[in-house]
Amino acid sequence: MTMNYRGFAFAFIGVLTFSFTLPMVKLALPGFSPWTLTFGRAALAGMLAIAFLKYSKAQFPERKLLRPLLVTASGIVVGWPILTTLALQETTSAHAAVITAGLPLVTAILAVTRLHEHVPKTFWFAALVGTFTLVVYAWIHGGQEGASLKADLYLLGAVVAAAIGYVEGAALSKVMPGWHVVSWCVVLTLPISLPYFAISLWLGSDSHTITPVALLAFLFTAFGSMYFGFFAWYRGLAELGVAKGSQVQLIQSLLTLLWSAWLLNEYVTKATLLAASVVVICIAVTQKARISQRSSEK
Repeated sequence: MTMNYRGFAFAFIGVLTFSFTLPMVKLALPGFSPWTLTFGRAALAGMLAIAFLKYSKAQFPERKLLRPLLVTASGIVVGWPILTTLALQETTSAHAAVITAGLPLVTAILAVTRLHEHVPKTFWFAALVGTFTLVVYAWIHGGQEGASLKADLYLLGAVVAAAIGYVEGAALSKVMPGWHVVSWCVVLTLPISLPYFAISLWLGSDSHTITPVALLAFLFTAFGSMYFGFFAWYRGLAELGVAKGSQVQLIQSLLTLLWSAWLLNEYVTKATLLAASVVVICIAVTQKARISQRSSEK
């Protein structure tokens, strides 16, 4: 089966955007509290989404779609941002890549159980090899420093939350454009995110030392990680299938490690090239695997 290069390109653009998230949160934390960052990125993305939806004259979602939209939002708007931000208070961005390396595999497992996608053994073998390579490499490289049990538990929770958000959002992207999915997610959470952002910003006004770097990093998490990145990501998942598309994210941890070294001076070894080669091969295998849809009645 030939590779879907267009779907892969969309998925990769999303992954490239997301790969900057952990380093950007780390850069923003000195200027903002975790709660200001979490609710602020959602609030700013929500206000931008209102403008996009109004301009495109998008209709309010049908009632039956509200529940899956809220489930998606609980993963990508609330769960992942809160838990990763809390974790990064106590660990490095490089170490966070160790724990989050399993996200593509968890997403693929949920895609099989939730969306009834059927994947061949070669897919699972490549996915497991790619995940194992990432975890071993990332642990050797970034896991030796900055380890914290509390941070690791936060990150494990974040992986589960993100995987749920990806799978539910991808299912919704079959009945509405992917950018509508993320737009309605951040808009529906505005009644919570906007007041909490204002309150946390006001209560922390004395402790916040907002530098230009922290502000730019915060704005990136709001408009890049929380919003525009999902335009490409959900489009890629819709075209490739969730199980296959999720494996493109195998490269995200390696990219995060590179950005951590570049932006935060966190240590990265030359083994990155070897790990990247293995991961790229595994991604190629998963992209050529034949994915079919099983009947939900079986």
